[in-house]
Amino acid sequence: MHSNPSKVLSAIAAATAMMLALAGCGGQSNTKTDASADGGTITAMNSEPATTLIPGNTNAVTGGKVLDLIFSELVAFDANGKPVNEVAKEIKSNDDATQFTITIKDGWKFTDGTPVTAESFTKAWSYTANATNAQINANFFSNIKGYDKLQQKGAPSDEQLEGLKVVDDHTFTVDLTSSDSNFPIKVGYTGFAPLPESFFKDPKAFGENPVGNGAYKFVKWDHNKEIDVVKNPDYKGNFPAKNAGVKFMLYTSPQSAYADVLSGNLDVMDSVPATVAGSLKSAKNVQVYNEAGSSISLFVITQDYKHFGPGEEGQLRRQAISMAINREQICEKIMSGLCTPATDFAAPAIDGHSDSLAGKENLEYNPDKAKELWAKANEISPWEGTFEIAYNTDGGMKSMWDAVINSIKNTLGIDAATQIFATGSELSDVTDGRTLHKPHRMGWSPDYPSIENYLTSLYSTAAADGNGANTGDYKNPEFDALLAKGNAESSTEAAIKDYQAAEEILLKDLPSVPLYYTNANGVANKNLKNFKFNWQNSPIYRDMTK
Repeated sequence: MHSNPSKVLSAIAAATAMMLALAGCGGQSNTKTDASADGGTITAMNSEPATTLIPGNTNAVTGGKVLDLIFSELVAFDANGKPVNEVAKEIKSNDDATQFTITIKDGWKFTDGTPVTAESFTKAWSYTANATNAQINANFFSNIKGYDKLQQKGAPSDEQLEGLKVVDDHTFTVDLTSSDSNFPIKVGYTGFAPLPESFFKDPKAFGENPVGNGAYKFVKWDHNKEIDVVKNPDYKGNFPAKNAGVKFMLYTSPQSAYADVLSGNLDVMDSVPATVAGSLKSAKNVQVYNEAGSSISLFVITQDYKHFGPGEEGQLRRQAISMAINREQICEKIMSGLCTPATDFAAPAIDGHSDSLAGKENLEYNPDKAKELWAKANEISPWEGTFEIAYNTDGGMKSMWDAVINSIKNTLGIDAATQIFATGSELSDVTDGRTLHKPHRMGWSPDYPSIENYLTSLYSTAAADGNGANTGDYKNPEFDALLAKGNAESSTEAAIKDYQAAEEILLKDLPSVPLYYTNANGVANKNLKNFKFNWQNSPIYRDMTK
């Protein structure tokens, strides 16, 4: 699959060396006194998580915010997305990046007092990869030897991945089925978190009351009201909490959260309601953050949606729908400049993003071409019914989705409508469970700083059928092959070219319709210090103080 495997090591070695160099000072961070707890408890906006708090079964931002604070992985990322070794002492690759030897640091403990060992990782990864356990993040382990066996029906729930071998308490090896130069970065994603033995005794109970090894310790989850975490005094990593804890208040309306920021009842929120976006520039009683970010907003068109499946008719209709949407107008008029029209499937803050790929015209507003393509599709099979997009109202985006639907309706002269779900959790239930069978909203922030994460997670065959975030179940062998080629390249530049070639397939097939890149935006009350966002468009909660 790769033309010059011996050179892959140089990319891996460079990444690993950078991690080790940066991690060298990490252990000193926990020498700070407990005076840092004087930063107070931060109250932050969130919504009810779509799933219980299990790393292998959480891929929505709502649950991810919490897990990022209470778990530490082998690798962590600084505010700009640079990797540093966290629990890992060393990650060594063989010559073609098909085997990794991972050594973890001594002294790490879970908040129940039990040690973090090599087996804490291998058992957690195997559990997530096992189809019997039905974990959303299973596809992240699809390149580890033995994954296919664990994906077979009836696999024992505790069967381990063949490619993971424990050498001793602090060392394990990982054998892959093909080269993956991104592996030392991927392991920084929450889905690769270690799990204590208590998890395997009762996963359901654990999901309601998780035990982690991160900068914060889980306290309670009062469903639909709040989730509380407090500073973990035994944390050993690079990024200790500078406050006493974070209290996530669970809202169903961003407007309500904004009102609470204004009144001083909420410290910070990581989004801006479209209804108030226009007035933010003149807001004097709040802090406003609005910078180019890494998130993309789109809607998925499921492969089983009538008239939109694989084949010529479906492709024509997907392109017509996309060209019928006036993204410029939506970003300017509806979103008040808080977003930028999409030109590809990644985001401007990530290396490899482009506005000049073949097929980018399919993301441009072109009413005449849209009508022409729709008419061609009608010659194959006449359209009937209403084009629908499902979305959740707790995101506060009614005006935006109404604008998308109206643009489609007015351009193509067809019936179009939204299907509304009250919460993101309810929408996730039907999209992850494959019971919706129609277009639905999707927002994506990267799990690790690579263009590959936008592509593999949302469109690869490995991420379909409930094994990842490919909720439309799009499958294209040519696309998969280009991802594999990129993963095996000897340089980042060569890999990006492969990933961009894969994107050009997506721009033709349009398994989803990219709308815009969301700025990292939010508001905070005036008393909050260190109000900043990271490379994932997420507030850096651990640094905030009052």
